Amino acid sequence: MKLEAGRCALVGMVHLLPLPGSPGWGGEMAAVIAAARRDAERLLRGGCDALLVENMGDVPYLRGRVEPETVAAMALATAEVARLGAPVGVQVLAAANREALGVALAAGASFIRVEGFAWAHVADEGWIDASAGPLTRARAALGAKVAIWADVQKKHAAHAVTADLPLADLARGTAFCGADALVITGRETGRPTAEADLRAARAAGLPLVVGSGVDPSRAAAQARLAEALVVGSFFKEGGDWRRPVDVDRVRAVRRAMDAGGSAPDVAD
Repeated sequence: MKLEAGRCALVGMVHLLPLPGSPGWGGEMAAVIAAARRDAERLLRGGCDALLVENMGDVPYLRGRVEPETVAAMALATAEVARLGAPVGVQVLAAANREALGVALAAGASFIRVEGFAWAHVADEGWIDASAGPLTRARAALGAKVAIWADVQKKHAAHAVTADLPLADLARGTAFCGADALVITGRETGRPTAEADLRAARAAGLPLVVGSGVDPSRAAAQARLAEALVVGSFFKEGGDWRRPVDVDRVRAVRRAMDAGGSAPDVAD
């Protein structure tokens, strides 16, 4: 997906039900695909420009890798979502970035969200190493036209190891390693992404993606500072990520964005 200068895109999360091999797996892949398509259709009906498919239901997550059955299931679900015609991305938790690239290539997705691209951090899964070197080499070897949206100081993680570096330096380092866009978040799901962090990350010269804390009260201001807003939990019934998408919640954010002006004029 190419992020356009002067326009902020709205990206809706398609949180998959538990996949084969995960503790919550329900035994029916057809149910996973049906739920994914339902949520994707509702997100697009509400005004989303793109979709991001994630194995959210697989909690607790493996670290830096997933089993083959997860890759296969993700590819099936992502391909079903891609059939709706909107740009689609993939994230495979936790930090299974090479697998996400494979899913994206097989299913026709145009971008992946990558945690642990540059720098290292500690998440609840454990130590997450940087993956930029092997990931970009794999992308080149496969000839995959898949953009990398890289998290900088990802939510739900401790970043004490890089605490001596300002966020602008972390952003520049992530850009240096070959990211196509930078994802900036709050400390956890639902927490606002600080405007100061977005302004600091702008120093890297890449498109910015807000990765948490988007709701109608903040969408307009965030849309003026970024090229894309990724929304997950807020779009669900009652704001609960486990529930289906509520079209009215999607429309509320879309209206707020449209009323708030355009994104900064920064080329992709």
